[in-house]
Amino acid sequence: MGQSLNGRQRGGSKFKFIFTLFILGAMVFGAIKVVPVYFANYEFQDALNSESRFALTGYPKRNVEDIRDDVFKKAQDLGIPAKREAIQVNLANGSVDISLDYSVPIDLGVYQWTPEFHPHADNHTI
Repeated sequence: MGQSLNGRQRGGSKFKFIFTLFILGAMVFGAIKVVPVYFANYEFQDALNSESRFALTGYPKRNVEDIRDDVFKKAQDLGIPAKREAIQVNLANGSVDISLDYSVPIDLGVYQWTPEFHPHADNHTI
């Protein structure tokens, strides 16, 4: 009777170990799919901040289309699914506003998730 009880306990610990490995594997898989999307958005937001700060400096003077082209190139470099026409650039009285709304579909195998991002930058003084 003592041996059969030990056998059941060992099987239970194997199940817990396999279940723990499954959960950890699912978390790693999810992180591999999700983290790059959020990291690209973080880098894109940083690029927008830089672009808005320095958009009106330099020679020759840049216009809305030049700024939009630079932002679109950065979005392409980062793999952000943005359309050039969706990038909104406003220049008025020495002020620059840049914004873009986009979403990225993430396939998690059993679940399709589409987070939406709304990066925005301006050069307004505080």
